[in-house]
Amino acid sequence: MRQPLDWDLLQSFLAVARTGKLTTAARRLRVDHSTLSRRLTALEESLGSKLFERQVSGYALTPHGQRLLQRAESVESTMLAIQSDVGQASSRISGAVRIGAPDGFGTAFLAPVIGRLLEAHPDLNIDLVATPRSFSLSKREADIAIGLSRPAHGRLHARKLTDYELGLYAARANPSLWAGLLAPDDIAAHPFISYIDDLIFAPELDYVPLVSKAVAPRLRSSNLIAQYQATAAGAGLCVLPCFMADGDARLVRVLPDAISLTRAFWMIVHDDMRDLARIQVTLDFIAAEVAKSATLFLPRRRDG
Repeated sequence: MRQPLDWDLLQSFLAVARTGKLTTAARRLRVDHSTLSRRLTALEESLGSKLFERQVSGYALTPHGQRLLQRAESVESTMLAIQSDVGQASSRISGAVRIGAPDGFGTAFLAPVIGRLLEAHPDLNIDLVATPRSFSLSKREADIAIGLSRPAHGRLHARKLTDYELGLYAARANPSLWAGLLAPDDIAAHPFISYIDDLIFAPELDYVPLVSKAVAPRLRSSNLIAQYQATAAGAGLCVLPCFMADGDARLVRVLPDAISLTRAFWMIVHDDMRDLARIQVTLDFIAAEVAKSATLFLPRRRDG
C-alpha cells in the first residue's frame, strides 16, 4: 500500500536534493539518517518513480526528481506563506533560524550579542554558521545570510547593514614590524599576513593589491580569525576589520591615514522566507544591534 504524499516527505526530498548528502540532510531536519532514508523510499513508492541515483559522491536527482523539485519548491513556498500568516497572528515566536555569516562578523560581533535575542524569545532556536564562505539561500544553506555585496540575481531580498572600515595592524609588542613604516611600499620589507588567493570567497576580500603592489604575503589563511590571532602573536602585518582589531590592546594600527579600506555588510534573505515571524524578528534584531554599534564599524566617523 502506498503511503500518502505529505509535507514531511516533500521536506525530506528537498533537503536531500539541496545537499546531495543523506547525513547532511538528516542533520538539517533533525532526524536520524535511517528515518530520512525510509522517507525517501516511501516517497518514491508513493509516486512510483525513482527520484535519486545513489552514487559514491552522494545523491543525484533523476529526471523525475528534477521535475518533482520544481513542484516541491512551489509547495514549500505555499507552506511558508501559511506559516507566515499564522506566525503573524501569534505573539510568541518559535522555530529555528539558521544564520550564515563571515567568520569575523559571526564570531567577533554576532556571537557575543545573539544571546539577547534568545532571552527575548525563549522558543526560538538559532544556528549560527560563522565560516568564510558564501551561502546559497535557494538551496536553504541558511535562512539569513550576511554577505559582502548585494546579490545581483535571484528571488532574494537584501538589506544593507553597514559599511565597515579596515586598517593595517601589527602586534604592539613587536615594534620592529611597524615602528619605522612611513609609506605603504615600506611594508614589503616585513612579513605580511593575508588570504589564500584561490580560497578567497568574495572579491571584496582581495586587499593586498590595494595596500601595495610590492607586498607578497608570507603567511596565508582562508580564515580571518586565524589571520587575526597570528597578527596579535607577532607573525606579521595584516589588514583587519576595525570592529575586531581596535579593541584589542595587543594590536596597533599602522599607517591609518594611508591605509583605510571600506567594505559593506549586507543581510540577505530569500523572498519566500522574509515574512516569517521568526525570520523578521531575527532580521530586525541583527539590524538593531549593528545600528547601535555604528562607531565600532566606522571608528573614524566618531567625530563626523
